[in-house]
Amino acid sequence: MDTKSLSHEVSRRAGWSTLMGVLTAAIGAVMIAYPLATAAASTVFVGSALIIAAAAQLVFAFSSPTAGKFIVALLLGALYGVAGVSLVAFPGIGIVTLTAVLGVMLMAEAVLEVVMGFSLPAAAGRGGFLLNALFSLLLGVMILVRWPSSSIWAIGTLVGVAVLFNGITRAVISGKIRHDARAFSAATA
Repeated sequence: MDTKSLSHEVSRRAGWSTLMGVLTAAIGAVMIAYPLATAAASTVFVGSALIIAAAAQLVFAFSSPTAGKFIVALLLGALYGVAGVSLVAFPGIGIVTLTAVLGVMLMAEAVLEVVMGFSLPAAAGRGGFLLNALFSLLLGVMILVRWPSSSIWAIGTLVGVAVLFNGITRAVISGKIRHDARAFSAATA
């Protein structure tokens, strides 16, 4: 394959990737607009993943070398299964529970980021860690102070924002790759 056809192929694929990024960003915007539906879908997804993990854990239990490890694996499988079925069967309660877990997790993340920030030399990105820690702490406090009513917006909005930024990032990077591939093709022609 010569460089001209290679750069054309890269440009074509980057064009599709840009389109996928735009579609992903649009889905993220819809998710932000409907945070409760997004939270319910996310809760059911997490519950389904736990059910799959429970089945895997139960299968792995039978390959345990000792009775003690078998019992632990069996109990973990049962725990994953109960949690997963509960989230799928009762997504409303799951949303409220996961929102509280999210708030606590953000506050714990803030503490860890402060520790990581102060373990770095001042010029090595300490400010970024500390700023991120501040935002994580504020968001965690905001979620927990308003909990359980924050369950209506917290998970859905945060998942939607993550999907939106993922799509924007993909579209921008793919657009840059496409532009560079076209420029390279023109320069080698």
